[in-house]
Amino acid sequence: MEKLRPGILFSGQGAQSVGMGKTLLSENPNVGKRLEQADSILGWELSKIMFDGPTEALTETRVCQPALFVHGIMVFELLMSKGIIDGPAAVSGLSLGEVTALTAGGAMDFETGLRLVAERGRLMQEACEATKGSMASVIGGTREAVADFAEECGVEMANLNCPGQIVISGVQEGIDKAVSLGRERGFKLVKELVVAGAYHSRLMESARDQFAPYVMDAAIEAPKCPFYANVTGARIESPEKIREGLIAQVVSSVLFEDDLRALAADQVGPVELVECGPGKIIAGMIRRVDRSWSVRSFAEAEDFAVPAAS
Repeated sequence: MEKLRPGILFSGQGAQSVGMGKTLLSENPNVGKRLEQADSILGWELSKIMFDGPTEALTETRVCQPALFVHGIMVFELLMSKGIIDGPAAVSGLSLGEVTALTAGGAMDFETGLRLVAERGRLMQEACEATKGSMASVIGGTREAVADFAEECGVEMANLNCPGQIVISGVQEGIDKAVSLGRERGFKLVKELVVAGAYHSRLMESARDQFAPYVMDAAIEAPKCPFYANVTGARIESPEKIREGLIAQVVSSVLFEDDLRALAADQVGPVELVECGPGKIIAGMIRRVDRSWSVRSFAEAEDFAVPAAS
């Protein structure tokens, strides 16, 4: 495989699966250092839940967010150490993946990033347990149509991932209304998601407010490569703007499609992207944005053995 300097993208919540990273460790014992470091920083065995589950434990917001962060960094560092990539041309991530992206981009160190996602996950889980909310995927609508529909149902647009796929979030009654009215309003499908609560909505305000001091105290520098933020859907550079974005993102829409388009527009020559995370979820989104872009996904040892399909 030729050496790349691609845009690097990191997974968000929902990509996790039991066993994640297990083959990376079996084939590359050095990645065990990151797992040991994570367990020590957190004070509990994240690695055991990543490898052995059960699924219910890994799915908990307080667990899956640090799990995806650690897995993403392990994959990224293997890509670098094996010479598959020659550093990132740019970085971005889906929701919690922003923190992974900032770590890979040199804006913060591993411990800072892990502590941030651990607090973020813990506080978001507490907010889920204190409220009654949910999320739903809306298939087949424009941004304008979904925005009007969300307002009608009393909920908010949470994730603008790719054309024709937008996630809405808010109070349970609003999501129930959206599911029942979806076809009547002209959408192909409105399907409730299996989630613990209403992420990226006003129901997460308590998590945002409690998360803010951790972000403000964190050692964050300007990234060493372009970083594209979910809140703006565009490149941001200053530590101040990064902090503002990380705090606001807890309750704000994730403009991931905009991030992808901005990142691609700034690349010179053919668009080369690499996904670090399980499930090839981001690769699927990318293909719906622009099929001409090349994307390779890395999650387990087998992905390093042969070129991933573009």
